Amino acid sequence: MCNVLEVSRSGFYAWDTRPESARAKRNRVLLDKIQTINEDRNKSNYGSPRIHRELVAQGDQICENTVAQLMRRDGIASKAKRRFRVTTDSKNTHSPAENVLDRQFVQDEPNRVWVADITYIWTKEGWLYLAAVLDTYSRRIVGWSMSNRLYSQLVMDALGMALGRRLPNSDASLIHHSDRGSQYASDAYRELLDEHNITCSMSRKANCWDNAMMESFFATLKTEYVYRQQFETRVEARQGIFEYIEMFYNTERRHSALGYLSPDEYERTAVAKK
Repeated sequence: MCNVLEVSRSGFYAWDTRPESARAKRNRVLLDKIQTINEDRNKSNYGSPRIHRELVAQGDQICENTVAQLMRRDGIASKAKRRFRVTTDSKNTHSPAENVLDRQFVQDEPNRVWVADITYIWTKEGWLYLAAVLDTYSRRIVGWSMSNRLYSQLVMDALGMALGRRLPNSDASLIHHSDRGSQYASDAYRELLDEHNITCSMSRKANCWDNAMMESFFATLKTEYVYRQQFETRVEARQGIFEYIEMFYNTERRHSALGYLSPDEYERTAVAKK
């Protein structure tokens, strides 16, 4: 081996018996921590920026480039996202609302803009429908509902949860934005919005970018969790999605747009600063 590598035997034995350097020890410890984070089923989609922030939160002083180098060396990479398809049926007889939001997603206070949508989750028993409401201030999912039927009650239940949790001030200006799906355009849903003095806003026809933040959440949910599962039953899917939203996404998942804080941490930090 020494002849092939063109090194001396004495040099090889000196290298083989040399103590591990402090840098090598530190990198080994860091790599163990990176692997532990990556083994978390919800964090296995983290790339180097989020893993770097996770390590910093644990007290490690390390630069992001070092994390990226260690991940590349060990073959650790986030799972690539699949292309996300819009699923809500916008063919209905109800008149759509005006696009009041006009993509102004960034807000400096909670309960100013809520975005909502529906997505489909496949199980071996058939489709499970998930409706969600997201507060664009912190990206927090404030309301959600699941059903095996795609009725207006599905989205009304999700909105009802959001109203119960956030208790928005009816005198304040809260915009609710969705696509033109028949569930959101229904008389019952729009009456519920009117009852709470919430302005109804809807995307322009065939324009998913008008509800991009909600579409982004569903893409994240499916890439990081749903596409990695094979749900035998709707009950199993319900439990898993509940855990992802309430026990990981809202409370732990780091968002680059929030300074790599979770929605919960972002809201708590904002309150502490006031």
